Amino acid sequence: MTSAFEFTATGIDGRPRPLSEFAGKVLLVVNVASKCGFTPQYAGLQRLWTDYRERGLVVLGFPCDQFGHQEPGDEEQIRAFCTLDYGVDFPMFAKVEVNGPDAHPLWAWLRREKGGLLGIDAIKWNFTKFLVGRDGRVRSRHAPTVAPDALRGPIEAALGAPPQAAGSGRDAVS
Repeated sequence: MTSAFEFTATGIDGRPRPLSEFAGKVLLVVNVASKCGFTPQYAGLQRLWTDYRERGLVVLGFPCDQFGHQEPGDEEQIRAFCTLDYGVDFPMFAKVEVNGPDAHPLWAWLRREKGGLLGIDAIKWNFTKFLVGRDGRVRSRHAPTVAPDALRGPIEAALGAPPQAAGSGRDAVS
């Protein structure tokens, strides 16, 4: 696979959702969790989605329970939490694994495309963020400690870049 738009993931509603429906958009792909110290980042992710969706940004949330059992609920519980506590209305997906042999193919690809610190590709914690350009290629990877609002510059650059001009940024990798 050479593009994020070639993958399909299960939506939080249980239906397959081909990422090709977002072709030509800029994606911010994030592994999320409801009981994590970084959970308040949902508010910042929602702000980014609200502020930039008309220009072509799509935030994609992928719940993951691989780190400290911080996403114990089922999809309905996750959806209710995100909606009621943070007003999330960006696309959310069913729980996935992001590391190991059962990692969702999208996440295995994201890790290969932009390794983390010291070239280690494993996702280290919840709220690791991948910025994908309009061409479906990974532009940058950002650590959980990077607040969503700190991504405004890279998002603006990705939104302004023509689809064929994927960058190779690696700032604030995890």
